[in-house]
Amino acid sequence: MKIINGSVWDLNGFAKRDLTIRDERISNNADHASDEDMIDAEGMYVIPGLVDIHFHGAVGCDFCDGNEESLNTLLNYEAEHGILAACPATMTYDEETLNRVMDTARNHKNGTGADLVGINMEGPFISPDKVGAQNPEFVHLPDIEMFQRLQERSGNLVKLCDIAPEMEGSMEFIDALKDAVNISLAHTCCDYDCAKSAFEKGMRHVTHLYNAMPGLTHRKPGPIAAAREHHAEVEIICDGIHVHPAMVRLAESMFGKDQVIFISDTMRAAGLKDGTYDLGGQEVTVKGNKAVLARDANTIAGSVTNLFDCMVNAVKTMDIDLHDAVRYASLNPAVSIGVDRDYGSLEEGKYANLILLAKDLKIAKIIQKGKLHDGNTGV
Repeated sequence: MKIINGSVWDLNGFAKRDLTIRDERISNNADHASDEDMIDAEGMYVIPGLVDIHFHGAVGCDFCDGNEESLNTLLNYEAEHGILAACPATMTYDEETLNRVMDTARNHKNGTGADLVGINMEGPFISPDKVGAQNPEFVHLPDIEMFQRLQERSGNLVKLCDIAPEMEGSMEFIDALKDAVNISLAHTCCDYDCAKSAFEKGMRHVTHLYNAMPGLTHRKPGPIAAAREHHAEVEIICDGIHVHPAMVRLAESMFGKDQVIFISDTMRAAGLKDGTYDLGGQEVTVKGNKAVLARDANTIAGSVTNLFDCMVNAVKTMDIDLHDAVRYASLNPAVSIGVDRDYGSLEEGKYANLILLAKDLKIAKIIQKGKLHDGNTGV
């Protein structure tokens, strides 16, 4: 296949050039494609398939359902919206439940949906005082052996592991596992000094920046300032509910274009109508694009906006440049979990995962590993 006349994304901007695809990957040899394999992308942007490293569910299913049917449904939903590599997140559960999730992930064979490229272990090593929409019943102190058992069970698919660094055993956890998994600050009450110590130990990621953590103030700079000083990479939910646009722009200016990562944090109601749903064993009420705990309407319970729509929302309502927004939703997350050899950009040798975008930023076509994705037009 050959994509011609498109405005193609790369690290330097958009440039009008052709892309050639051979054997599922991008090739520099333009002789591989015949006229019948040409797609004319005149007037369109050509961007990499997106990479979501933090989402829980969609269309009635959750990763923690722990079965292949739910996982396939999730991954198909992702692919239909241009998210072609996925690292779904667990919730705070007991080890027995997490074992089923790890088993399902390990046994999954990538097929028609987004490729399963990792697991984000958001729970259970979080603060009981900042659980957010996580289930407080299953909060657990950071446990090296427990993590290792789950990682072995998953076939080493766990790429991110969240902890609250103020919890007992956190520093030992970071010291022991920093080279085995990307450790992320999350659901925490920690102050600046505690976060600083954690980053110095080897933590290098921040889960949904601003949410479920102390804020940034002039006398109590908190974990956000510590993350900035230690060049951490930071996730942001750009659904228009979780973070004010000004704070998204502030994060971009503070952390730099290499470190910002867009995530969706979707729960099982994404793609469905308003109603009452479950998240981690807790009842969630959804109205419009906002999900809250049924028992506490002041607690946001994940998102119902997929990563593609978050990216477009950042461009259209938050004054984020399109080129940068694409990077935050593709290359940066791929780098974060170590899958950028195959995903996240349109360089030679990487999988031919790409989205053709009309100028109004609606999806025209999705190409996954060199093949048109079924039913992708007009997503």
